[in-house]
Amino acid sequence: MTTPAPLSPSLERLRELTPARVGLGLAGASLPTQALLAFTLDHARARDAVHAGFDVAAILQGLGELGLEASSVSSRVPNRKDYLGRPDLGRMLDSDSRLRLTGRAAGPHRLAIVVGDGLSPVAVNAHAIALLRSLIPPLAADGIEIGHAVVATGARVALGDEIGAILGARMIVMLIGERPGLSAADSLGVYLTFAPRVGTTDEKRNCISNIHRAGLDYDEAAFRIAWLIREGLVRESTGVALKDESGGRPSHTTTANLG
Repeated sequence: MTTPAPLSPSLERLRELTPARVGLGLAGASLPTQALLAFTLDHARARDAVHAGFDVAAILQGLGELGLEASSVSSRVPNRKDYLGRPDLGRMLDSDSRLRLTGRAAGPHRLAIVVGDGLSPVAVNAHAIALLRSLIPPLAADGIEIGHAVVATGARVALGDEIGAILGARMIVMLIGERPGLSAADSLGVYLTFAPRVGTTDEKRNCISNIHRAGLDYDEAAFRIAWLIREGLVRESTGVALKDESGGRPSHTTTANLG
């Protein structure tokens, strides 16, 4: 077996700063066995994350424990295969879900939360409730209540626009699993949209992404999200018109509670 050549000190230092595949080296004309096996494992984890089951019951229970009354809905996607091949169906509620939400609408309110499976149900199962646990206190301090909470299966980001419009929410905040990568299969993203309606385009949204154990921690993410919610409601805008000027959570108060 060929022993990989040692890395230069600069590459060694760079590898300490990122989970990206840097300086993998060579064993003959190929990757070293360890690097190849690690790549294969991470690729398998990413594929598994896409096809994992979405634990709707656990999410609903977690929302209830946080004091949020929630309902579940589905997009028009009949199965995971069609979810991947027909993104358009993941942006529209099925007829039964639309009727249920219409029955829940109780007049305009400021904020609604949607928890959707997205491209990584693993991420949502792992992080959504914990993130909301960190988010609710700063919202309460600003006098912002969550009017509705919805758990959406087969969801794309734009499904929140229809949900928000039906519920009469001034702003919709959607927690959704991000496309798995080879360094993180469980990354959660949060999208904020003011005045949601069907046909809203992506420049109208703000996004806080990369929320996972090796990425953005819950407290830091919640701090930024709460700032964007508060300012978005005051300025009546999200997206390119609303820049994140929160400055991030002060380092001396940040708690890494992702473990």
